[in-house]
Amino acid sequence: MSFLGNLIWIIFGGFFVFIGYSIGGLLLCITIVGIPFGLQAIKLGFASLAPFGKKNVSTSHTGFWKLFFDIIWLIFFGWEIAVAHLASAAFFAITIIGIPFAYQHIKLIPVALFPFNQKLE
Repeated sequence: MSFLGNLIWIIFGGFFVFIGYSIGGLLLCITIVGIPFGLQAIKLGFASLAPFGKKNVSTSHTGFWKLFFDIIWLIFFGWEIAVAHLASAAFFAITIIGIPFAYQHIKLIPVALFPFNQKLE
């Protein structure tokens, strides 16, 4: 069932979300300072390529830098991405058929807010 959901997800916009995250990640990787953030954006792209059948896993902040990077990400990138996923979820939740896709966008919000602490498995 998750294969069918992922296939429909990719056809109806998931591929464009993946491309957007990947291009943003590659642009962030241009500078040395942006490389950790670019890698997380690319990770988000792959997570959003096929979100059906995956669950959100929270890892612990094992050091200062992961927490620091999450705070920087939240201030500059994370909240905008989370609002975009929330708006997409609201759009998809209008119809009964779109509710599974809305749920996938809701599932991507914590990963978009704290990518150094969250991942989809």
